[in-house]
Amino acid sequence: MQNRIFISILHLLRALIHFLKLIYLFCSMIIKVPNWFEMLFTLLMRSPDVTKAPVTKSEQLLKLDDHDFTMRPGFGGPAIPVGVDVQLESLDTISEVDMDFTMTLYLRHYWKDERLSFPSNTNQSMTFDGRLVKKIWVPDIFFVHSKRSFIHDTTTENVMLRVHPDGKVLYSLRVTVTAMCNMDLSHFPLDTQTCSLEIESYAYTDDDLMLYWKRGNKSLQTDEKISLSQFLIQEFHTTTKLAFYSSTGWYNRLYINFTLRRHIFFFLLQTYFPATLMVMLSWVSFWIDRRAVPARVPLGITTVLTMSTIITGVNASMPRVSYIKAVDIYLWVSFVFVFLSVIEYAAVNYLSTLQERKERTQSSRQLPCTCGMTHPGQMMMSSSYSDMDMMTTGNYGMSELNGDKQEQFLVHLVLDNEQGAQRPAVGSSSSLFIDTHAIDKYSRVIFPGAYTLFNIIYWSIYSQ
Repeated sequence: MQNRIFISILHLLRALIHFLKLIYLFCSMIIKVPNWFEMLFTLLMRSPDVTKAPVTKSEQLLKLDDHDFTMRPGFGGPAIPVGVDVQLESLDTISEVDMDFTMTLYLRHYWKDERLSFPSNTNQSMTFDGRLVKKIWVPDIFFVHSKRSFIHDTTTENVMLRVHPDGKVLYSLRVTVTAMCNMDLSHFPLDTQTCSLEIESYAYTDDDLMLYWKRGNKSLQTDEKISLSQFLIQEFHTTTKLAFYSSTGWYNRLYINFTLRRHIFFFLLQTYFPATLMVMLSWVSFWIDRRAVPARVPLGITTVLTMSTIITGVNASMPRVSYIKAVDIYLWVSFVFVFLSVIEYAAVNYLSTLQERKERTQSSRQLPCTCGMTHPGQMMMSSSYSDMDMMTTGNYGMSELNGDKQEQFLVHLVLDNEQGAQRPAVGSSSSLFIDTHAIDKYSRVIFPGAYTLFNIIYWSIYSQ
């Protein structure tokens, strides 16, 4: 009201000066005006600058020069209550490697400082930017376990101060903070993580400053559009506790807790499904002939190397923790199944070779002695051969066979003669060895059954 009266008086003076100017011009045309009068009139004709008027400043209205704002309100008395509420703008990133999270929020403080009270007929508050914050007392709030944080300053510093006539103060700022989150990855990627942002006064203990949530659980407001690519946000809630430091004392600490559940579909496509396919591909070798070495060996080696690549890729994007994760159990069990399929073929090949060697040894021991047989032709013409045999073998004269060739040919004929007598002996001896074909037959059932049982147990434990 006083400012308006003062500005009206200035406008009246300006009108009076213009009127005097007209009189001066009229008189200067009739008579000669002295120089001193002309200089005085020129000085008076200057337009007054309204912006330089001695209006009441905010510092004077709030009486900033009359108080020491380095001291908290009510110093020496009871603790000053400072209410806090938070509006969460975004939850940016969750990092398993760095064990932290980043969020952007509006942090608001409420308290009463009677030193800032001012007279007002309309009971309207005054709003200021960050320049006045440096001249008054504000709570020294900081984020516990914070790695990085900053107040946004585009295009100006995102700080607002609102003072009411009774001294109530609202202090709001927009800040982005990266804080530590201790994650338990033993159930990764079927895990649920709980992280918290902790707010506390740095200098004032609970004897000087009582920090509390302004409206309880409703003090935390979140945007419905907040979402993460890997996590499902299940819950946000607030808590309050006391923190003790051995050298300074007890402090009020506020917690913003949020629970996140990881989306499993990405890891099913990128990790579990390829590992399962590699295990099933290793079973194909059980249907390939054991004598097809170039087919079975590369198949086993390829599946082993592929599983090694999958395990390396998963571990490269994870922190080096000292405990076993759920994904490690699945991948390493799958790797063992693939490796056992290679070992299975090695066992089949070795036992088959061992059995054939023993059969050849027994056959060589049962060969008849050809010593003293001076007439091999008579042996060829034995009654065990039919006329057709003589016709087919008679074309090869004995003159063409001499030395070792004749003896080898004679041995073959003797074996054919005594084939009926030898078969029971061979059959009885081969029953003592393992049927290598049966190993592949059993593997076709045992390997899929065991892997299916493992999957049932695994998913029933970790999907809870």
